[in-house]
Amino acid sequence: MNNHCRIIGVLDNGAAGLTPSALTLIQTANIVIGASRTLALFAADISADAERHYLTGKLSQLPAWITEARETGKQVVVLATGDPLCHGIASFLLNKLGRDSIEILPNLSMLQLACARLGVAWQDARIGSVHSCDAGEWQIGATPNHGLYALLNLLRQSGLTVVFTSPENDPARIARMLQIESLADDYEMAVAECLLQPQEQISDWLRVDAAAAGRFADPNIVLVRRRQPVVREALFGLPDERFKQRKPDKGLITKREVRAVSLARMALLPDSIVWDIGAGSGAVGLEAARLCPHGHVYAMEKNADDAAIALSNRTSLRVNNYTLLHGRAPAGLENWPDPDAVFIGGSGGELRALITLCLQRLRPDGHLVMNFATLENLSTAVEALKTTGAQWDVLQLQAARSKPILDMHRMQAENPIWVVCAQTSARILNDHDD
Repeated sequence: MNNHCRIIGVLDNGAAGLTPSALTLIQTANIVIGASRTLALFAADISADAERHYLTGKLSQLPAWITEARETGKQVVVLATGDPLCHGIASFLLNKLGRDSIEILPNLSMLQLACARLGVAWQDARIGSVHSCDAGEWQIGATPNHGLYALLNLLRQSGLTVVFTSPENDPARIARMLQIESLADDYEMAVAECLLQPQEQISDWLRVDAAAAGRFADPNIVLVRRRQPVVREALFGLPDERFKQRKPDKGLITKREVRAVSLARMALLPDSIVWDIGAGSGAVGLEAARLCPHGHVYAMEKNADDAAIALSNRTSLRVNNYTLLHGRAPAGLENWPDPDAVFIGGSGGELRALITLCLQRLRPDGHLVMNFATLENLSTAVEALKTTGAQWDVLQLQAARSKPILDMHRMQAENPIWVVCAQTSARILNDHDD
């Protein structure tokens, strides 16, 4: 078979936006496939004898339609908006049918048109898409399953982001997400509505609060750009004072030196899934989230005041790949994905059971790291680890920090901490599988 399926990029100005050769391919095709609105736009250009397949809600059937058409010698055309390889249908068909089956005739991308209308250079822009099913409103602590999660990650990393929207996931919903994340003052937005249609409308740059209250015609493209540069901070090892913390005699926080060593022993990767049990002020889990921009941290804290403080620190550090559950482990852990690393800073009296559970749930080559300030908890942990067959070791840390005394300095010791580290073994993983 050499009759390629043609994927043709079209715009909302219909035939006027096509080259003569692309228009001829549509006019002579035996089968034309596209969304209802697109087929209606080209109704006068499609042959009366041609079959029309409406794509909306039938994407899974598309490869079979194309294969059957090619096997029977029919010329088939798929109409796609703009550039079919920019958040379009072409990648899906290439994966299903192979490059030799398809010829792609791209058009201007809608994002190019939107940037042109606003006079914005887009070579450094990041491209996002929420052009999918209704994602629902954003919520603090939403997990990667949420339809707006990837976009929020992208917005945090980009000075300018161009976003393909949908009727439900519209510019106002994106603006509300920024409000919820306390980012409304950090960004501004512009919206290009109904490009190349008679009712085309291009907004000026809007404050996020104004966009959140606005109504925008579909289809539209939204541009989101930072109003001010990102404040740069170290990825980990932040000063203890950077974190809000509940303070009795001393702050309930994993101190900077112990935190740095514990994070190092967790052997984190950019996409690691991390559990933080006994989150306290959230320092370890939040720094882990910053070290794993493509991963996610699931944290648990039983004390309501500390949980509120951890969420406050989440906002202050501009972290969104962090979900906090107010509760007592192990209840709730069954709903979390298997981790690459686990940190236990507090056990709520369930230490032995938690160690067994975490080692069972850890992914291959995963790491469990625990901090203890008491001999009793250290003893419990070591005895529990001896029964698991895991590889483990204990490190004692005792830092001393300089303190001024008159015109001199002395060293003031911090409490000693035991860092207990364990790594999964093949036997534990096999027992869990059984």
